[in-house]
Amino acid sequence: MQLEIFAGHHIADMLDWFPTAEALIQWGGPGLRFPLDETQLEEMQASTSGDAPTRWMFAGIVDDNLAGHAQVALDWENGVGRLSRVAINPRLRGQGLAHPFLQRIIARFFADARFERLELNVYTFNTAAIRTYLKLGFIEEGVRRSSARVGDIRWDTAIYGMLRSDLAANNLA
Repeated sequence: MQLEIFAGHHIADMLDWFPTAEALIQWGGPGLRFPLDETQLEEMQASTSGDAPTRWMFAGIVDDNLAGHAQVALDWENGVGRLSRVAINPRLRGQGLAHPFLQRIIARFFADARFERLELNVYTFNTAAIRTYLKLGFIEEGVRRSSARVGDIRWDTAIYGMLRSDLAANNLA
């Protein structure tokens, strides 16, 4: 999978990836409006510019098709990034694309010496994602119980982290 900067021409390819409000919340959190539309992605993309953008957005490309999307929210002051909004194109799931896609993002993130920590939040029922994060070297740091309300149910959120030193210790660099 090739790693590219997510660009405007990728937006239309993502709009049908989240067929329900629950799927959209699982991907992007409770702050998004269902259905996902161009305006929401354009607003996210607007935060990627400047000398100190608040996020990086990535596209994973396979055979000239958008196969994956992920973002890293950037805390420049503390040298911390938060991996978020990770998704594999539903038509391409089950092919092992998430691991190499995220490996490239992790390498890109830690290539910037200003960053020391990469963290993420994942709903605890998302066992496939959690297996991938553990395989990549993330360490579970805790669970925020009942942290999100989705309709009439509550979801728990697990917090995972990776330090620059974890990469070297696990030969992941």
